[in-house]
Amino acid sequence: MIVALIIACEVAFWILLLGGLSLRYLARMPRTGAAVLLCEPLLEVVLLVVTVIDLRNGAAPDWKHGLAAVYIGFTVAMGHRVITYMDVRFAHRYAGGPAPVRPPKYGMARAVHEWRTAARWILACGIAAGLLQGAVWFVGDGGDATSLRSWQVKVGVVAVINVVIAGSYTVFPKRGVEEGTEARPGAGGGPRAGSGERWGESLTKR
Repeated sequence: MIVALIIACEVAFWILLLGGLSLRYLARMPRTGAAVLLCEPLLEVVLLVVTVIDLRNGAAPDWKHGLAAVYIGFTVAMGHRVITYMDVRFAHRYAGGPAPVRPPKYGMARAVHEWRTAARWILACGIAAGLLQGAVWFVGDGGDATSLRSWQVKVGVVAVINVVIAGSYTVFPKRGVEEGTEARPGAGGGPRAGSGERWGESLTKR
């Protein structure tokens, strides 16, 4: 049941996302679209409640409960980023918004971008690890929490990998034609850098 619910939550996430953006930009119903998008966090709440009830009813903790905790952690940390990413592209395509700005490719700007990406992954891993630890305490000494702890190790490895990747761009910055060149209007380092993302973020707050 837990696995089926995880799949259902993932499908529902994309249905709500595409439905909300379609209402906002295609149907010209921004408030209704925003209301639909605000329903996204309810999916994680439902999954969390069902998982807790399953454990409370005596189910032995296994990989499915660990997967639910990891899914919730990553959705909470990454969900807003995915919504903003899609929102910017819908705004550009259907509402005359600015074109999405590509991330920097070279130098310290790329390193900063990689650290921001790593921070989101580390946050996701931290939330997942916290939920897993909560499940371990919930099960107590009388239950076998081996599977839950193995998931904690896995998310820890993911966090370390992201730190290593971001660190490599800091220690060995990627060099190219962008580094050291003057910023031009509309270029990645120019005045419009990040404007597409700011557009999406402002719309999600309406």
